[in-house]
Formats: sequence, C-alpha cells, structure tokens
Amino acid sequence: MNILVTGGAGFIASHIVDAYIRKGHRVVIVDNLSTGCMDNVHPDAEFVKMDIRDAGIADLFEKHRFDVVNHHAAQMDVRKSVEDPIYDANCNVIGFINILQNCAKYQVGKVLFASSGGAVYGEQESFPADEQHKTQPYSPYGITKLIGEKYLFFYSLTYNIRYIAFRYANVYGPRQNPHGEAGVVAIFAQKLLAGESPTINGSGEQTRDFVYVHDLVRANVMALDYDLDAIFNVGTGQETTINKIFRLLSELTGGKGEERHAPAKPGEQFRSVVDSSLIWREMGWKPDVDTRQGLAETVDFFKGKYGRA
Repeated sequence: MNILVTGGAGFIASHIVDAYIRKGHRVVIVDNLSTGCMDNVHPDAEFVKMDIRDAGIADLFEKHRFDVVNHHAAQMDVRKSVEDPIYDANCNVIGFINILQNCAKYQVGKVLFASSGGAVYGEQESFPADEQHKTQPYSPYGITKLIGEKYLFFYSLTYNIRYIAFRYANVYGPRQNPHGEAGVVAIFAQKLLAGESPTINGSGEQTRDFVYVHDLVRANVMALDYDLDAIFNVGTGQETTINKIFRLLSELTGGKGEERHAPAKPGEQFRSVVDSSLIWREMGWKPDVDTRQGLAETVDFFKGKYGRA
C-alpha cells in the first residue's frame, strides 16, 4: 500500500512507520518537526517537512495517490490546549479538515485517526469506559479529538472514505518526548536517570490506563485489513496511579528519586481507563506488554539516549 503518515517523526507514529515499512508498504511522512525528531524517521520513508494546515499538502496527495492516511499529527498537550484553545483547534480541527478534504479529492480509501480515550470521555461514570460511554471532554484537546471523529463520520457518509478512530489510552514507550508537559512516563524516566526528582501534580492517586506503544502499533497494522468504519478504544483496561508509576520507575532507575507533589493542573480528569473488548472482538487485538515490562523497556531506551546519573 501507499500510505501517508502525518506526524510520522513523532513518538507514536514513527513506530507505526517502522512497522508499515517492515510489512513492505511505501510510506510518506509529513511532519512540521514542532515536536517530532528527525532521529525517529525511518531511512526508507520519504520525509516532507510540512504543516498539515499548509495548502501545499495537496501536491503530495496528487503526486502519491495514497491508499491510506494514518493521521497522528496534532497538538497533543492537554495543558497547552487549556492555555491556548484557539491554537489547539487550529491544529487539531482545521489541520485535520485540510487532510480530509484532500482525502476526498484524491479518493483515499481509508483514514486511521489517533483519537483519545483518555480525553474524550471526561470524568467517567463507569470503569472501564466502553465506546458507548458518554463523551464530555474536560479539555479543549479532548473536544478537538471528538470533533475529529465527527468529521470522519461526515467524510465517510459523503465521500465513502472508510475510517477507524482509535481512542488511545495513555501511551508510553521509547521515543516519547521527556521535555514537554505531556508524557508522564518519559518525563519521570528522564529526570530520574538524571538524578533529579520529578514533580507529581496533585495527590498522585489519579489513575490512567497506560498502554505500551508497540501494542498500539499492532492495532494500526491490523487496521489496514479491516474494512468497516469503527471507533475503538485501545488500552489495557487496568488503572494505574501516577504514584505507582513513579515508584516503579524509581525502582527501575536505581531508587534515588524523591516523591514530590505540586497542585493539580486544570483540565485533567482524576480517573481514566478504557474497555478494549470491542477491538478484541472485531480485530483480534489485545495488549501483550504488562506495565512493568513496558516501563523497563522504556527505561532501557532512555538509559541509552541520556545515560545514567
């Protein structure tokens, strides 16, 4: 297949690019490198530095006639979305519409979309949340991801573009950016390896559903052969507190970190965990990597990249 991966120099999508190329697909990456990194780009992928909002992206669609678009380019920081919802919507809504308009014009067959199970549900009323759970996002980021799903439905209905929206749980693993506000595992791992004590926002008893990136990649590979429109949660179904993540990472990095807390941040829900039984029934996907194993592999990656204190 001929596949466009937006955000393909970033954490999650770069792993997806690697997997697609291993499967023999031809991949073009579009990334503006605002958070992505050229070190993540597979040498066999064609890389184009471009913002998804640029009108010039139409030239790529005309040239390559993509079979599939895998859309991961986004403003992905919940806190930044609260601080600047206009920028968030510009990237995550206007940028995505630009992609979808070109999909319609150049007859792309399928769009795979990175949505967010950790944000579209808001404060959950049932645990874990399945795909029928009420959606009431607590942040502009969650709102834009939900809007993206609605646009997918419109473009499928109007232009017969197949789609899958993956409502990811909290993804972690190698290549995650440790220097922003998002990505607690990467932030904690990098600081602990540097001999610093990371800050836990709030009590640390807030929970998330942490899913390892390589498990997520398998879902994106399997989705190439799935021919129905769908919205799927992708997670483990298990809640893990931020305090537990800190303590596991502290142990894996030598136990030098001190547990420090700061006030909770606005726009973040207290509990988040998703039910992924639908994607298991429909596509046969389930997570393979448990939390401790995934954290250990993540720490090993950061040891190699940043060294040990």
